[in-house]
Amino acid sequence: MKNFTLIAGPCAIEDEGTGLEIANKVKTICDELSIDYIFKASYKKANRSKMDSFTGIGDQEALQIIKSIGDQLNIDTITDVHESHEPQTVAKYVSHLQIPAFLCRQTDLLIAAGKTGLPVNVKKGQFMSHSSMGFAVEKVRSTGNQNVWLCERGNSFGYNDLIVDATAMFQLKQHKVPVIMDCTHSVQKPNQTSGVTGGDPSLIETIAINAVATGADGLFIETHPDPSKAKSDPYTMLKLELLPKILEKAIKIRQALK
Repeated sequence: MKNFTLIAGPCAIEDEGTGLEIANKVKTICDELSIDYIFKASYKKANRSKMDSFTGIGDQEALQIIKSIGDQLNIDTITDVHESHEPQTVAKYVSHLQIPAFLCRQTDLLIAAGKTGLPVNVKKGQFMSHSSMGFAVEKVRSTGNQNVWLCERGNSFGYNDLIVDATAMFQLKQHKVPVIMDCTHSVQKPNQTSGVTGGDPSLIETIAINAVATGADGLFIETHPDPSKAKSDPYTMLKLELLPKILEKAIKIRQALK
């Protein structure tokens, strides 16, 4: 039996080489630690603050890279969808779909994702209560698709910060679905005057350990060999070399609780 699920990869597909390098290294770590691994990368970034921010290398090229990585390494894959016309097409390239936090109330999008039959990971909006996420679950399940997950990523705390409720895992699990903790977006400092989201990656380990200790079924961690050179979310991604230590600690906590 696997210790838990890890959803990890770069924020966005930048090129095939970087994505494959990250996926290969994370897969090796997860195999050694008996963790169920799902490779994550956005094929496009639709929710940028600035007009000139990086949005992707091209939809078709990025989707093909994600599919190629999944096929080469024999691993599951997940990417975001943003509009109701996307899920049917994107489902041909990945094994899971993800609904971004800003879009967790978009009924047409949730239903379109549910109709693909793939597992759907719905990120909780920064503006949403934990109890209200039950309605998002209902929307996906209305399609007959029972494979829906919820993903915690903090709540808005003023204009430029997020806060993570220590009871979040317990509250979200009341919806009787698997619950994932997004350890990297939870440390964001959003809405910066520069138009580029900031963050404090030194808090990622703390978020992960708290989540595992309070019942998370999995962790979501965006990671990169050199976050400073990443084209998206450079201030919140975990440096790849730091990932094993965090996962090892998380496993020790999970095993101690058992």
